[in-house]
Amino acid sequence: MCHHTKSFKRVLSICYYHYPSKHPGTEALTFSLWLTNLGSEMAKSPEEEHPVKTFGWAATDPSGHLSPFTFSRRVTGEEDVRFKVLYCGICHSDLHSIKNEWGSSNYPMVPGHEIVGEVTEVGSKVEKVKVGDKVGVGCMVGACHSCDSCANDLENYCPKLILTYNGIYYDGTITYGGYSDSMVANERYVVRIPDGMPLDSAAPLLCAGITVYSPLKYFGLGEPGKHIGIVGLGGLGHVAVKFAKALGSKVTVISTSPNKKAEALEHLGADSFLVSRDQDELQAAMGTFDGIIDTVSATHPIMPLLGLLKSHGKLIMVGAPYEPLEVPAFSLIIGRKTMAGSGIGGMKETQEMIDFAAKHNIKADIEVISMDYVNKAMERLEQADVRYRFVIDIGNTLAATKPSS
Repeated sequence: MCHHTKSFKRVLSICYYHYPSKHPGTEALTFSLWLTNLGSEMAKSPEEEHPVKTFGWAATDPSGHLSPFTFSRRVTGEEDVRFKVLYCGICHSDLHSIKNEWGSSNYPMVPGHEIVGEVTEVGSKVEKVKVGDKVGVGCMVGACHSCDSCANDLENYCPKLILTYNGIYYDGTITYGGYSDSMVANERYVVRIPDGMPLDSAAPLLCAGITVYSPLKYFGLGEPGKHIGIVGLGGLGHVAVKFAKALGSKVTVISTSPNKKAEALEHLGADSFLVSRDQDELQAAMGTFDGIIDTVSATHPIMPLLGLLKSHGKLIMVGAPYEPLEVPAFSLIIGRKTMAGSGIGGMKETQEMIDFAAKHNIKADIEVISMDYVNKAMERLEQADVRYRFVIDIGNTLAATKPSS
């Protein structure tokens, strides 16, 4: 059911009873005319919903194929920041979403939540950025701002979180992401990109970076003297290694692929490498890790990872396997071990992460692509054929894909 239909049904039960005709006996006719009016208003196309014309690429059905798409964005409100999109990373969740693999997709869908660009307009009450600044927007663009999570700078855990794309904004319209020429967001959800930080390699940090930085900090794993395991060496895993090392931890990459050993040790700077399918290596490492960040979204055994932990060790899930995990109680009870999850981070922490990355020269390893390559990139992403993040050069390549009027 599309969001227009949901909104339409929601107001039906209110208006018939609260707004009857002033003339007895004409309620049914008045209500019928009102419905006709409302229906025509709510049936506006994405191009007509808002005043500012916008161009991007969208998926229109679960095939996931992306194509040129014209839509609209709201005018710049008094607390809003509008910016020209220059780069947008491709997160694996973009692939899941355009194919409706999580069962919650609304079409047409403009993906993208690793968005960076240059400010072109600010509202009258905006204080933290100005025109010309480099900024970014990550996974969220709204929340309730009144719950405990919001009060503690944890908007990411707000029960009324509004996602950057495929979400429903306060005005009832669908949110559209960064595979587009411009973006507008409340300044609370805008991150300042430090001067000198490369925008293309900074973009993935707005999702992948904060997703691993937050648990490293919250669970006390990113500290000198701690031995941390990073499971999986993909978009999340490779930046997890960089952040953990910069925070002072000893880092071991845990992977099913022996051929990633040289990459982990020589390029990313990990201290050691463990092949998770090698029983001898696993046995030798039992009980030696203070914590593990598991970035893998494919179904995989958890028991061996828990065995690697010291007493009081922590296994933190940031990947999201489709299938339920098998975790026997005794694997947690023996050693008083903890298994937890973590999802992105609040806006205060996201700014902290970007500033930390700039200070320590932490960048995502990327492959920059043109907009018209995006469908091929999605195919390659599905086959894990990328080191380690695709980033779309929106600023230089999107306009060329716009159909001539």
